[in-house]
Amino acid sequence: MTSRTPPIRILIASAYAPAALFETGLGAITPVVPLLAVRLGGGLGEGALIVALLGVGLILGDVPAGALASRIGDRRAMLLAALVAAVALAGCALAPSLPLLALGVLVVGAVSAVFHLARQSFLTDVIPVAQRARALSTLGGVGRIGAFLGPFLGAGLLHLAPLRSVFWLAAAVSLLAGAVVALAPDVDRSGAVPRTAPGTGPGAWTLLRRHGRMFATLGLAVVLVGAVRATRQVVLPLWSEHLGLAPATTSLIFGLSGAVDVLLFYPGGRLMDRRGRLWVAVPSMLVLGGAIALLPLTGSVGTLAIAAMVMGFGNGISSGVLMTLGADVAPPEARATFLGVWRVFQDTGSAAGPLVVSAVGALAGLAAGIVTMGVAGLVGAAALARWVPRWSEHANARTRAEAARRRLAG
Repeated sequence: MTSRTPPIRILIASAYAPAALFETGLGAITPVVPLLAVRLGGGLGEGALIVALLGVGLILGDVPAGALASRIGDRRAMLLAALVAAVALAGCALAPSLPLLALGVLVVGAVSAVFHLARQSFLTDVIPVAQRARALSTLGGVGRIGAFLGPFLGAGLLHLAPLRSVFWLAAAVSLLAGAVVALAPDVDRSGAVPRTAPGTGPGAWTLLRRHGRMFATLGLAVVLVGAVRATRQVVLPLWSEHLGLAPATTSLIFGLSGAVDVLLFYPGGRLMDRRGRLWVAVPSMLVLGGAIALLPLTGSVGTLAIAAMVMGFGNGISSGVLMTLGADVAPPEARATFLGVWRVFQDTGSAAGPLVVSAVGALAGLAAGIVTMGVAGLVGAAALARWVPRWSEHANARTRAEAARRRLAG
C-alpha cells in the first residue's frame, strides 16, 4: 500500500475502465446464455444450469486466481484473464452443442475470478488506507454500472444481428478491457509493502489454517452478506411473477432498483472511510434484509416498486464493503493469495442465496423462501456488528483509536 493516491487518470485506466468494460460484456451475455442453450436443444432447466456455471466457475477460480496474481502480478493477471475470457467467449459463440457451451461459460466464470481479484489486489496495494473504502466501493460501483448496461447493449445488438453476435460483442469488449490495462501507465509502488518472491509465500491452505478463527467468524458473516445480496436479484422477478405483473412492468421495477443501487456506491465508500466499516456494513444489511423479509407483504405495483428501491438503497450503499473488509484483514505479504480464499466465502454466499430461496420455496412456498433470506440479512447484520470490530481496526472510531495506541506502545 502506497502513501500517496495515484492520479485518477491512472486509476481509471488501470482498474475502473477495465472493470466497467469487463462487466459490461458479462452483463450482455447473461440473459442470452439460456436462450442459446435452448437453441442448442436444451430445456429451460438446462439453460438455467448453464447460467449457474458462471457462478460455479467463479468459485472454482477464486483460489487459483489469488495464486496466479501473487505469482505473476496484478497487471499481468488482468491481461491474461481478459485474453482467455475473449477466447472462451468466442468458443461460446461458435459452440455447436450444449457441453461445449457449458465449458465455455465455466471458463468465463473462472477467468472473471482472476480479473476481479487482480483489480481488488491492485487497488488495495496502491491506495492509502484512509481512502481504501471509497476506492473499492467505486470499483464495485463501476462494475455494477457495466452489469446494468450490458443487457441493454446486448438487446440493441439483437435487433440487428443473430443471437450468437452478443458473445462476439462480449469477446471484443473483453479484449478492449485488456488493451486498456496494457496501455495504462505504471503506478509508483515505492511505498508499498514488498511482495514475497514468487512461490515462497504461504499458500491458500496455510492461510486458511493460520486465519481459521477469523474465517469461521467473520467469514460466516461474509457468506451471509453475499447470499442476501444475490437473493435480491432473484426474489424481485419471482415475486413480481407471483403477483401476475407483466414482464415489462417487472423489468421497469428491476431497473428502478438498479438505478438506486448504482447511484450510492461512492457515498457509502466515503462514509466507511470517514466513520468506519460498521457505519455502512450493518445498516445496509438491516435495510436490505428487512426489505426482503417484508417483500411478501407487497401486493401492487406501487408497493413492490417501493420495496425494490429500498433494496436498491441497501445494496447500493454496501458496494465494495466485502472487498474493503477483505483488504483490511489481508496480510500484506500474502495479500493476493489471501483475497483468493476470502472471495471463496463471498462467492459461495452469492451462489447459495438463490438456492436457499428455491429450496425453502419448494418446501414451504415462495413467501417462506423470501422471508428466510430476509432473516438471514438480519443475522448477517448481527454477525458483522459482532465480528468486524474483532478483526478490522477500521470498524469504527474506537477500534481505530485502539489500534493507534497499540502502534505507539509497540
